[in-house]
Amino acid sequence: MSELDARLYSRMKRGDKKALEDLYDRYVKLLYSFSYKMLEDKQLSEEIVQEVFIKIWTQKSAYDDSKGKFSSWLLTITRNTVIDHIRKRKEVVSDMQARELTEDPDPSIEDQVEWKEKKEDIQQAMKQLGPDQQQVIELFYFKGLSQQKIAEQCDIPLGTVKGRIRLALKHLRETMQSSEKIGGVTHE
Repeated sequence: MSELDARLYSRMKRGDKKALEDLYDRYVKLLYSFSYKMLEDKQLSEEIVQEVFIKIWTQKSAYDDSKGKFSSWLLTITRNTVIDHIRKRKEVVSDMQARELTEDPDPSIEDQVEWKEKKEDIQQAMKQLGPDQQQVIELFYFKGLSQQKIAEQCDIPLGTVKGRIRLALKHLRETMQSSEKIGGVTHE
């Protein structure tokens, strides 16, 4: 942590609003560009940056200089905030898509059976992956970890994580497409 960042952070923790403004001025561009790369949404990226500074102002997150650079800590908070927003947005989109699938608020038996079959197809396709691929898919897609975090958690090189994800997705796509072809033939 730079000496200036340390002084500003220390003053901010004691309630100095000017110190918060100075930290904001120092890091707003970095955090905004980082958010924008993940979201590709100017307004939401601005909101994310505001939320990050609210978090550090209200001390919901505390910086520990033994764990790394101050800027890395801010970027981690930003990344986690972005992921939270993405998850919330996916939940809203999923709810909207589910409602759009049927005009009737209560899905028909046919719709319920179709959803159950698709869920089972995905579960079966996942079971056909090797344990290493299952693990990275679970961590990446269902737990929201970055590829770097997966590499650290599993103690494997980042390139290996990327390769496993790529191969797992290819295998899942092929399995699902083959399942759809078989399903289409049996119903004709």
